[in-house]
Amino acid sequence: MNEAEQRGLELFAEVYGAEMADGARRYYESGTDFGAEQARWTMEWAFGSVWCREGLSRKMRSCVVLGMLIGQVQPEEIRYHTKMAIANGLTRKELEEIFYTAIPYCGFPAAATAKAAMLEAFAELGGQGESA
Repeated sequence: MNEAEQRGLELFAEVYGAEMADGARRYYESGTDFGAEQARWTMEWAFGSVWCREGLSRKMRSCVVLGMLIGQVQPEEIRYHTKMAIANGLTRKELEEIFYTAIPYCGFPAAATAKAAMLEAFAELGGQGESA
């Protein structure tokens, strides 16, 4: 395991929990499951290299990523990254502002998809992210 992959797994575990990180690692280390390398690249490159860069805070990076995912209409990723955004310090109110900001730039259908995904994430997290 290289340094970037290790950093990525540590960050992933911090945000999503050790059990989920261990499951992802086992998945890609098996090497036999379809798309296993993509999971490794996610840990090594997205989480271990991009998310660990010092140029933006993790909170700011969450804002940027959510904006792009809303524009791409990626509900599953929006759901996961909403959870990550809360772990990175964004509040539900701040996430609502990201949603509102996306409407004129991405359109109502994309924003409606994002709203549904964000609400799913909030429900899964219980009351986390409620504070202003």
